[in-house]
Amino acid sequence: MPKYYVNKNAQSNGDHEVHKEGCNWLPFEENRIYLGYHSDCKSAVKEAEKHYTRVNGCYYCSEACHTG
Repeated sequence: MPKYYVNKNAQSNGDHEVHKEGCNWLPFEENRIYLGYHSDCKSAVKEAEKHYTRVNGCYYCSEACHTG
């Protein structure tokens, strides 16, 4: 299972993006929160929602959870 992280810095629309380890868009360590190992982005997004109300999957590494 891959490790997932959520970006501490919100996008311009207010969303905090969830990234899988190894993603080219994964923020630097000081700008992310470790979410743990997850079998898919959906459970990682649920975990990220414990930290932020506006969460979205990364278009590149968590496309199934990207809402646009």
